[in-house]
Amino acid sequence: MFYRYEIKNNGVEDILYLYLTMNYEFSKELVNNSNDNELKRRTNNFIKNNGINFKGGKIYLVVDDIIVKAFEISREINDEKLYTQKSFNNLEFMVTLKNDDNSIVEITLEEFLLGALATNMIPNLSLDVLKAMAILYRGYAYLEMDKNKVVNAVNDFFVYKPIDYYKLAFAPIYDEVVATLREAIRQTDCMFLTYQDQYIYPFIHISNFGCTLKDKRFPYLSSVSSPWDLMSPFYVDSINFNYEFLSKILGYIVSKDSEFKILEISPYGKVLKLSVAGNIIDGRKFIRLFHLKSQFFSIIVNTNNIVIVTRGFGDALGLSLFGSSQLADNGCSYANILNYYFPNTKICEYVKEKTSSNI
Repeated sequence: MFYRYEIKNNGVEDILYLYLTMNYEFSKELVNNSNDNELKRRTNNFIKNNGINFKGGKIYLVVDDIIVKAFEISREINDEKLYTQKSFNNLEFMVTLKNDDNSIVEITLEEFLLGALATNMIPNLSLDVLKAMAILYRGYAYLEMDKNKVVNAVNDFFVYKPIDYYKLAFAPIYDEVVATLREAIRQTDCMFLTYQDQYIYPFIHISNFGCTLKDKRFPYLSSVSSPWDLMSPFYVDSINFNYEFLSKILGYIVSKDSEFKILEISPYGKVLKLSVAGNIIDGRKFIRLFHLKSQFFSIIVNTNNIVIVTRGFGDALGLSLFGSSQLADNGCSYANILNYYFPNTKICEYVKEKTSSNI
């Protein structure tokens, strides 16, 4: 929502200028549809969360160097609750988002969750799967804002884009999809997942190869059976590249005579390191360069090209979307799904600041 501010004195009083970007759906609603009470509440949240030394007075909202709205907030703080107790709900908790270009915007938790959920959408996800995802991403927002005071739009778990970005991708059912996402967010308001009373990271993948993997760095990640993924259309995939394209992407000559060698794999078969034409490449970097579906792959060398065969879609850690969909179709709730893929964790709900209760 607000991406920067300035305090200017006109010779009589200080005026707070708040700059908005119209790339965010909530900003449009705020300018066009919100009443002054809503603007005042959002502004008070922004002042408090950013430690702005402005006690009250005139506020100007600025879009593209044009003042689109003016209002005032009282110099006396009337809403004591706002300043003594932090709200964690979807519409009041504000997420400070750092975009890939290093610009900073502040958006509601609801708008953040809409964009986060959309980034990992596959067709026909049920409401309970979306609710499970919303709980995981909400916990990530809480964690990052508590720890770093900012959430990076590009991170290890998703690439955030405003929900408007997906209008073409979700056409012609965009409105229906967004309504379902909002409902998943609403029904899980203030819920998040914990392990030993700590926030956890939102490990989500689209499909695995029959089981999820554990990772010793994160004790809440267990290896659980997910046989439904063996039916997934993403279970096995293949893609081929000619040598000219390989050379262009890698930045050195690759031919049919070049050696392709897997140098290091994990116990489950994840390619950690490989060699192409004598050059060593990190497995994670390799899949990013060629937009592969997973780090579990084999390479078939042919005369005119290579074929890369992948298993699964994602890193096989945490929640499987395809497996979760099958569980939901068989009557499992979002709580059942989270308990299955994240055993030994708890679903908690913020009732008020720093207190939680089990669902």
